[in-house]
Amino acid sequence: MSSLVCLDVGEKRIGVAVADTSVRIAVPFDTVDVNGGEIEAIAKIVITERADTIVVGYPRNQSGEPTAQTRYAEAFAERLGDIDARVVFQDESLTSVIAEQQLVAHKRPYTKGDIDAQAAAIILQDYLEANYAK
Repeated sequence: MSSLVCLDVGEKRIGVAVADTSVRIAVPFDTVDVNGGEIEAIAKIVITERADTIVVGYPRNQSGEPTAQTRYAEAFAERLGDIDARVVFQDESLTSVIAEQQLVAHKRPYTKGDIDAQAAAIILQDYLEANYAK
């Protein structure tokens, strides 16, 4: 069993989700503000959750081509290098749209941060299903 932390990297906020490979269910965790302290905040989450892998959402356009956001996510992932965890990428196509649809379906108020954390959970669930299937 191992624990995973997933990041939906944005320029203002980073959605965070967590999972453990024995249960294989991704759960929205929180958001981290991008304010200069984000790497330290993520490191604390990784330590608290005893995660050995950080899954970073990998954005692309609808044609599957890299974008400016792709390069931003790649550069951000490089900054995670001092954290004692393996960093991997997982496609994040349309996850924010799906996340908002899911939150709307719950018929409760939600914030942009809720969308980001839910999107991270969708990315992480996709990663779990691709890499930890029975």
